[in-house]
Amino acid sequence: MTPYKNTNGSSNVEAYEINGDSITVKFMSGRWRNYLYSSQRPGTAVVEKMKELAIQGHGLNSYISTTVRTSFERKW
Repeated sequence: MTPYKNTNGSSNVEAYEINGDSITVKFMSGRWRNYLYSSQRPGTAVVEKMKELAIQGHGLNSYISTTVRTSFERKW
């Protein structure tokens, strides 16, 4: 996984992994720390935006908590 840059210093995102039409996000805390988001759920447009934010290292946690919410494919 690629460490998340966390440019503002207050994100709960620790790392991410981009794989074709999906992104896996690892959080620093919570019962489930790994979440898979794909073209199936929450959808291609949302996943593409998540990929952009992950690469930028800014805004991913906020986007997930305000827009994506519980729309993920799998958690573990």
